[in-house]
Amino acid sequence: MNDIGIFFAFVGGILSFFSPCVFPLLPAYITHLTGGKIENSRLKLNRSTLYFRSVGFIVGFSLIFIVLGASASFIGKILMNYRVIIMQIAGLLIIIFGLQMAGFLKFKFLMKEKRIYTGRQSKNMFSSILLGMAFASGWSPCVGLALSSILLLASSSETLSKGIFLLATYSLGMAIPFLIITIVISYSLKVMIRINKSLSKLAFINGGLMVMLGFLVLSGQMQKISAWLSAYSLFEF
Repeated sequence: MNDIGIFFAFVGGILSFFSPCVFPLLPAYITHLTGGKIENSRLKLNRSTLYFRSVGFIVGFSLIFIVLGASASFIGKILMNYRVIIMQIAGLLIIIFGLQMAGFLKFKFLMKEKRIYTGRQSKNMFSSILLGMAFASGWSPCVGLALSSILLLASSSETLSKGIFLLATYSLGMAIPFLIITIVISYSLKVMIRINKSLSKLAFINGGLMVMLGFLVLSGQMQKISAWLSAYSLFEF
């Protein structure tokens, strides 16, 4: 599981951030982090506080995702004798998740969500980290489908470090656009209006990538491609 798995994890993180379940809630998370408010399509807040606490929020959700990745990899190592079966099941589930995200399937049980929310506003870095952990622990259906696919990929990885790195990469994929968009909308919310119009297309693209990933894992081609790319790999464990 080399560059190709890392690529899917990183892109999956980016597209998860731009999912219809997460992106529209960004102003609410920002005001909760900083105690700011929205006036005349602008966020009224202290920008240095926003940037500082956004980092804490990212650290929080990254910690949870990485722990989940480590857990999935650990279970996968225990079941190493059944690795082929696990990969086939994982591939099939990833395809189903992808079709669900792309809108071809409508399984209601995959759309259930549990949000952990506290009425207290974030007052410091520690509380920002806790808010990020709460977000990751009660992710919405859109993030859950993409994240579950990466976790399934981590469970079929050969080593614990690879599974952890996959989820760290997924977290990075979410963190980069989060920081960029946070900076942009701290000046104007107009960019959110424009991006919101394309969210359904981004969800379709994310679903398509997940279906592609699922077929690669299910058919065993993931290992072959990874073996071929290993000669040029940027990431070694």
